[in-house]
Amino acid sequence: MSVNLLEEIRKREAKYGDEPNSPATEKEINKFEAEVVGKFPINEIPKGYKEFLQSVNGLDFNGLAIYGIDVDLLEEENDEEVYGFIETNEQWHENDEQKKYLFFGDSDTSWYCLDVIENEYLELDKPSGTLMNKFNDFNAMLADALKVSLDN
Repeated sequence: MSVNLLEEIRKREAKYGDEPNSPATEKEINKFEAEVVGKFPINEIPKGYKEFLQSVNGLDFNGLAIYGIDVDLLEEENDEEVYGFIETNEQWHENDEQKKYLFFGDSDTSWYCLDVIENEYLELDKPSGTLMNKFNDFNAMLADALKVSLDN
């Protein structure tokens, strides 16, 4: 379902002569995963997030940012600037309360993350951190975030 929503975003960006970032390569994703697993308390990158990176390496659309692979891990630079997953998580983790979360994206009002202790995908209010929504998996969380950005 996220694929259709990404396609809708592609169409909207095309109207303005813009387009989402190109996909990350398998090599970039593997290098990225090794870095993430070494730095954060997870054994692997969620399958849905890998699939997202295989179709678009990071997204910045209508107030929603879904983080991509950090620039220093890429073979060639993206078309548009990407919020790097590792760099952005390191920023959010400066607040000790937030170290139990792995952040995949944010908007003006929300953070989209994984609670690594409970293994739950969440939407948190930004900046209070109040729980707003729980999702069954990464794809459900991504679809919800994309829908909200398309409706704005």
